[in-house]
Amino acid sequence: MDKRNRSIAVIDLKAFYSYVECVDRGLDPWTTPLVVADKSRSVNTIVLSVTPFLKSKGVPSRCRVKELPKEYDYIYATPRMERYIEMSTKVVGILLEFVSEEDLHVYSIDEAFLDLTTYLSFYKKTPKQIVKTIIDKIKSDLGLQATAGIGDNFFLAKVALDIYAKKSKDGIAIMHKEDVEEKLWPITPLSKMWGIGHRMEARLNKLGIFTVGDLAKSNREFINKKFGIMGDQLVDCANGIDESDIREVYVAKENSFSIGQTLPKNYSMVEAKTVISELVDDLCLRLRNEKHVTSVVSLAVGYSNNLGGFSRQMSLLNPTDDTEIIKSAIFDIYKQNIEDLPIRRLYVSYGKLSPARDYQQLDLFTDPKEIDDRKNLQLMIDAIHNRYGKDVVLKASALTSESTIKDRHNMIGGHRK
Repeated sequence: MDKRNRSIAVIDLKAFYSYVECVDRGLDPWTTPLVVADKSRSVNTIVLSVTPFLKSKGVPSRCRVKELPKEYDYIYATPRMERYIEMSTKVVGILLEFVSEEDLHVYSIDEAFLDLTTYLSFYKKTPKQIVKTIIDKIKSDLGLQATAGIGDNFFLAKVALDIYAKKSKDGIAIMHKEDVEEKLWPITPLSKMWGIGHRMEARLNKLGIFTVGDLAKSNREFINKKFGIMGDQLVDCANGIDESDIREVYVAKENSFSIGQTLPKNYSMVEAKTVISELVDDLCLRLRNEKHVTSVVSLAVGYSNNLGGFSRQMSLLNPTDDTEIIKSAIFDIYKQNIEDLPIRRLYVSYGKLSPARDYQQLDLFTDPKEIDDRKNLQLMIDAIHNRYGKDVVLKASALTSESTIKDRHNMIGGHRK
């Protein structure tokens, strides 16, 4: 199919988390001052979402609880990530009633792209009519409100959504390639353009580039020299060019697993060891479940009050998924680098992953039976965790005050399930 003649739509769920909370409570998001944030943590807790009512009053959707304007009697909703994932899955189910799986790309929990190109003749409708039908069904079936951008490619559809859909009465905006000079080029600041963050914006501004039109008209060789391979993409997008194909599925070649936690309070050197041990255990479960072994392990520690920290790695003698071997290496890193300072962040990573084999490299200093016994015990505990849950079998350290394992297992993305 000619990639130059496409009809791409991107559908976004408006104020998703707060909308779900209002729907579940029988409240009107347009008149309710509801905030999605776990206020019990602290006044520094990040607000994840506010209702359209609050947005219309100028309340930012991303701030700290303490930064919220004082004039409203807020309803605080503790984040429920499992519920949001459940509702997002239902939305995807609706999208799949209109397009096949290969023509759908779920971009985030509240946003998805659809390639409508081959469906226009099938439905005998315009792209906007199809999108309107989808949005109406999401509203009628789930009570959620969606907005949409439609374009000749992914980029133009996203710009239509981000910049113009909010100004449209029906929440749907359209951008064609012939609209580039009129609708795309005047956009400023540059960080409004999909793919440009504040740091890149600052770099472009230093080059005298302040609008998307400035970028579109820039010398391509000069931009490539400054930004490398990203330069071509920047200039292409600024000219409305994007030949991405929704059916060219990208499969990430993940060569590391990682896990981390910001601690609920300052931890001492001794207390932090409990959490490190728990992080290693959880990551080893994932390593074995995905049938990989690691050759390099890393530990990063961040101290409180901007006192710095460290990040170090260690190569293992042989690739392994053995918890005890990995934990020993992680604690060697810890002992060699830790300082007696209050600890607030911990991060564990396993790198240089490779598929696990049915055999294991032995050495002259380890009893093969000891290795087999330990491996069998770890696999047995893994099986129990996978079937009955991670908290069914825990170490005695989980009962200590410094343990965070139960709280962490009850979270998704750092928030309560």
